[in-house]
Amino acid sequence: MIYIATCYSHFGAVKFKKICEGTGMKARMMPVPRDLSSSCGTCVRYEGDTPCPGDRYPEEIEQVVQKEENGYQVLYRAKDS
Repeated sequence: MIYIATCYSHFGAVKFKKICEGTGMKARMMPVPRDLSSSCGTCVRYEGDTPCPGDRYPEEIEQVVQKEENGYQVLYRAKDS
């Protein structure tokens, strides 16, 4: 599956990318797709069997979506988003 995590800051995106890579997930930073919004404009696109590379999402994560054929499905959204 392909997931996209938007972050509150560029630093948060860098940290989340490292978390993904540390669990063996293929991850890269990229601009946020137009269909999604973000506070910083940078997101992490990653691939794996599970949308969460740990026991919970870090505070820096604004939302996580799963890429689907016709758009995105929201899997996680921070409470204050």
